[in-house]
Amino acid sequence: MPLQLWLPLLACGLVLFLWRLGSSGLVDETPPLFAASARAMAETGDWLIPRVNGLPRYDKPPLVYWLMGLGYLLPGQDLWNPLGTWAARLPSALSSIAVMLLLADTLWRWPQAPWPSSVDKPEPASSAPPVPSALTAAFTAALAFALSPLVLLWGRIAVSDALLCGLMSATLLLSWRTYVAPRGAWWLTWLMLGLAVLSKGPVAVVLLGLALLGFGWLQGDLAGLWRRLRPLRGLTLTALVALPWYGAALLVEGEAFWNSFFGYHNLQRFSVVVNNHLQPWWFFLPVLVVASLPVTPLLLLGLVRGVGPLPWRRRAQPLPPEQSLTRFAACWLLAVLVFFTAAATKLPSYWLPATPAAALLIAQAAQAGWGGRAQRLAWSATLALTLLLAAVFLAGPLWVPAINDPELPTLPAEILASRRLLIAAACFALAGGLAWFLRRRRPPMALLVLQLAILPFVPLAITPLWELGDRLRGQPVRRMAELVRALPPPSGQGLPEPLAMVGILKPSLHYYARQVVLYEGQSQAALLNLNERLRLEHRAGQEPSRPRQAPTVLVVIDQGTARLPHWQGLEPQELGSDGLYRLWRLQRSQLQRRSAELYAAGERPNWQDPRPERY
Repeated sequence: MPLQLWLPLLACGLVLFLWRLGSSGLVDETPPLFAASARAMAETGDWLIPRVNGLPRYDKPPLVYWLMGLGYLLPGQDLWNPLGTWAARLPSALSSIAVMLLLADTLWRWPQAPWPSSVDKPEPASSAPPVPSALTAAFTAALAFALSPLVLLWGRIAVSDALLCGLMSATLLLSWRTYVAPRGAWWLTWLMLGLAVLSKGPVAVVLLGLALLGFGWLQGDLAGLWRRLRPLRGLTLTALVALPWYGAALLVEGEAFWNSFFGYHNLQRFSVVVNNHLQPWWFFLPVLVVASLPVTPLLLLGLVRGVGPLPWRRRAQPLPPEQSLTRFAACWLLAVLVFFTAAATKLPSYWLPATPAAALLIAQAAQAGWGGRAQRLAWSATLALTLLLAAVFLAGPLWVPAINDPELPTLPAEILASRRLLIAAACFALAGGLAWFLRRRRPPMALLVLQLAILPFVPLAITPLWELGDRLRGQPVRRMAELVRALPPPSGQGLPEPLAMVGILKPSLHYYARQVVLYEGQSQAALLNLNERLRLEHRAGQEPSRPRQAPTVLVVIDQGTARLPHWQGLEPQELGSDGLYRLWRLQRSQLQRRSAELYAAGERPNWQDPRPERY
């Protein structure tokens, strides 16, 4: 890839994914669990099983924890990583930048004819160096991926989805490149697949298999695909990369790991709804639309053209391998759509592995020009959506006051006062206007100009608004944690003072307080649970204790929960407050007294009932 392509792309990636990456705290609730597990690995030297809040965490394989943990091993954490977010978010950010570069490199090396689905007279692959239009296509594909709303979000948070997206993108693009150039390093596909299995589990193998089967069928060349990719040897390599950790985890953790990771987090997520993530079967259709805004019409056009005429309606030969990338991208996207539509549990993040395929289809649709009716319709809809988004941002004073979040009562006023929505409106209005001017003359350049005009929207609007939300939502929890850490131990107490959080549950309290936190809800059963857990529950870092051993407990409680009748009258000592939260020091004798009253009224604890996920 030439310098004039990768250097500007790298600069764009740095702005989109690394600029002020560590300026905000961990977002509750999942990222603090990942970050705390990774930090615990780095601090304890136990790199086998992730552990958080004194319990093993079986939900994901270890690769993302290992990568985050490497960041936590670096010296000077207080200087460059004070909120813990640089180390935790860096794998997501670097994975997203890597996908940008890999997409661009693939399109630069194998420029595609405008519509390879016209298979009656396929254009021969050119042996000449890539022309400027190929550079434009490569750049627009990379930016179409990076500017996806889903990628912008998951590329900057501390979870495993962006890492899976990066490794699946490498696996799929390398498999297509092996199909085109079988004498290359075919084994890299299967090495990347093994790492993908270590990042999220066996779903990576299923997605690759579905995409390749669909592509081989549409291409009419399953035998050639099999021969060039060498799947038997490849899957052996994948197993050698991934299976040792799974075997070691099963050996050490036994049935608990099997039931949680394979049973709950894989089989049950596919077959039944978990964590109340019930969605209609068509859930991913609107996700597809939103994930590519404002260029979704170009994506739909590219998808239709990429699939092309079905095999039974074709009279021509398969596309030349080097001209089949658009068809491959369509099969890639459809594989993600079909698999996760069939799954019972559906989340927006499940669409992330499809976003690189969508980017390829968008870039290829832009290369088709303005000539046909479908192209004109797609371009007109794209420009209309861009200007509509500008109008929505400009009309912020009409809809922002309708935001009603009990945790963020001042958010609407602060959003409007920041004037960041006006900046967003200006970016989209400029993008739509410039693209409209260029649409007939040079449609591929029109897409690139549109993307470059939207790009400042991220550092100038999204990032400041993200930091605003963190200041209002996350900072009070961090201040509670700082207060807990600054408290001297109570005099005469034989054991460390336990810490609990009731009502609104924030795992970031555990991360920033650096001690075990007993989390409970706001119900009467939650109060009973807390009283019993202090006496009976074993966790690494906290042993059960009697009131005479630890007479008091620290409780972080939100205002709404504190007003409930069963949490009143406990005579707490209030040690501090910030935002919605109060820090109480409770005498456990008061907790026992209230528990006895609730028990006599017929309430029962339920903390020992089976729960698939605990922290």
